[in-house]
Amino acid sequence: MPHRVAVVVPPGVLPLDLGIPIQIFGLDPHYDLQVCADDDCAGVRSGPLSLAGVESLTAASAADTVVVPGAADPVRPVSERTLETLRAAAGLGARIVSICTGAFVLASAGILAGRTVTTHWQEADRLQRLYPDVVVDPRPLFIDDGDVLTSAGVTAGIDLCLHMIDSDFGTSAANQRARAIVAPPRRVGDQAQYIPKARPSSNGDSLAPLRTWLMANYSVRHTISDLAARAHCSPRTLVRRFITETGVTPAAWLMTLRLDQARELLESTDVPIERLGELTGLGSPATARAAFRRSYGVSPEQYRRTFGTRSGRHSVHE
Repeated sequence: MPHRVAVVVPPGVLPLDLGIPIQIFGLDPHYDLQVCADDDCAGVRSGPLSLAGVESLTAASAADTVVVPGAADPVRPVSERTLETLRAAAGLGARIVSICTGAFVLASAGILAGRTVTTHWQEADRLQRLYPDVVVDPRPLFIDDGDVLTSAGVTAGIDLCLHMIDSDFGTSAANQRARAIVAPPRRVGDQAQYIPKARPSSNGDSLAPLRTWLMANYSVRHTISDLAARAHCSPRTLVRRFITETGVTPAAWLMTLRLDQARELLESTDVPIERLGELTGLGSPATARAAFRRSYGVSPEQYRRTFGTRSGRHSVHE
């Protein structure tokens, strides 16, 4: 018997999020796919596109896996019938899956309570605020929690679907499907989402001169005693004030700044990877590589291949 997959379409579904499970499971002989929605959503519309001929929600009651794609407005209410259908499917042992902001629907149904999940990094804070009983981790591409799986935005849904094929029918089946859709066979779930760079933030300005100085001198080694002397206070006072103003210790703030600079070098220059730690203050080549992988889930080399701009690259000189 093929593995039965039901895609439950929320109002205002994102076409690409909807297309991912349809494309991956709908054309795979291992799966029997049905697209369903609440009766009130018959002829589902998303922007200029409409989806006709969808099944009723009863199609989800016999599914082995239920997938909820993301919607343009993740907090737009879904019908109680939809929520009850998801709860019933979970109660019957179905695997429940969200793509991107589909996690909001699962959280609304109470399915994510007490679990660690992910969603698109832009919506992670809102999901956490609305559902404090859920642990939201914005970093991974996807999280497999056994009977509940969640993914980050858009293409992370492809990674999650291929991961499910691998779990259901083995690596060979997943690789075959990946070749068919011209996608990489796998990006591991703990690989970090690519979040735009942001300077370390602050909620106070008493140490603003020190932070400004650090942003111009991040590549050299600093001790807490040195920084405290520059700020004209004791090391203990410096750490306390720094945490109050930024939410993190001086070391954590400086690490974020250095990693930010490392990403900038990888994206826009041809500086050798071996010099990354020297130029950013991350330390030896091995230490810099380890810090980068720990933060972003990929090596500096992989990051450059993805985001490096070959045209217009410039060299970094001392």
